[in-house]
Amino acid sequence: MTEENKLMYLQSKLQYIFNDISLLKMALTHKSYAYEQGKTSVDAYNERIEFLGDAILEHIISDKLYSCTPMLKEGEMTKKRAAIVCEASLSQALRRIDGQEYIYLGKCEKTTNGKLKDAIIADAFEAILGAIYLDGGYEIASATCLRLLDKEIDTVLKNGHLNEDYKTRLQELLQKHGNVNIEYRLVKEEGPEHDKTFAVELYFNGKKIGEGIGKNKKQAEQHAAQNALERF
Repeated sequence: MTEENKLMYLQSKLQYIFNDISLLKMALTHKSYAYEQGKTSVDAYNERIEFLGDAILEHIISDKLYSCTPMLKEGEMTKKRAAIVCEASLSQALRRIDGQEYIYLGKCEKTTNGKLKDAIIADAFEAILGAIYLDGGYEIASATCLRLLDKEIDTVLKNGHLNEDYKTRLQELLQKHGNVNIEYRLVKEEGPEHDKTFAVELYFNGKKIGEGIGKNKKQAEQHAAQNALERF
């Protein structure tokens, strides 16, 4: 598939056709890819447009919460907004339309255990939103954002949080079969001290049933439990 066709396909999933396709290309370009191509100017990769998208995202979600939760206090709205705009939420929403498949990524930022880092995907979400804002204005950016994040917004409004406790759900499921031995094993820890990635394998009665990665061990364990639940 040509680059042009890939970008058209992504636009169909976003339900928005760009007037200036270079904005979408910039939003999808990670700094590592630009540098490998010998492009070091700030308009060659997505960090600046991500900065803009982050601000637009907070505005859109704040607007949504203010209008649909009239009884909530400021502190409660702040917590809900944080849950909606978090890394896990944004990456989950973009994965739902396979948006991670279109990110231009350098060889130095290859996937971990075959899975692209949530942080990179979340940054791309914000950058795409910034690109839509610049290309089509606030109203279109808002409508697109709310459509992409509809499940996450609905979950947070109902439950007050986004992430489920997959470890507890898995334990309850397995205990129905009697005594169980569930073990989470840390198998890899990589990256600089301020930006580490952890890889965990999950074993049930000595048999591997799941694996996960995360920015800390607790997150990696939750992802491993989620992976095991999906297999079941």
